[in-house]
Amino acid sequence: MSRVQLALRVSDLEGSIAFYSKLFDTEPAKRRPGYANFAVANPPLKLVLLEGEPDQPTALDHLGVEVPNTDEVNAATTRLAESGLTTSEEKDTECCYALQDKVWVHGPGKEPWEVYTVKADSDQLQKPTDSACCTPAAAKETAGSGSQASCC
Repeated sequence: MSRVQLALRVSDLEGSIAFYSKLFDTEPAKRRPGYANFAVANPPLKLVLLEGEPDQPTALDHLGVEVPNTDEVNAATTRLAESGLTTSEEKDTECCYALQDKVWVHGPGKEPWEVYTVKADSDQLQKPTDSACCTPAAAKETAGSGSQASCC
């Protein structure tokens, strides 16, 4: 099953976890330092919360489409490239405490989108907000996020 991913950078991770648990009537599927994600069944959504700077408003970090396997990532890569979009591939990358394959593109407003699959859990040691694991350097520059790293 595919589902859309929404990754938000939040200043109050615990408060955000409590809010989204109530909003979607589900608990986080994964919690790690500075990170939580929800596998929401209805509507099908992967909600990712990344710990941001204190007292800052919540901001969109990146968007994505989670697909079931690498074949679908490869098919998306081909389709996107053939449609004229610039793609950036990552294979066997550790991101958000998971091993992933993914491809990145940018929308007209420079918003980063990824099509990705989770291949396995990972014992990633760095917090996702301290790592450039999810957004390639070129994507961060294009998106204007400066030194802030993204991770799904």
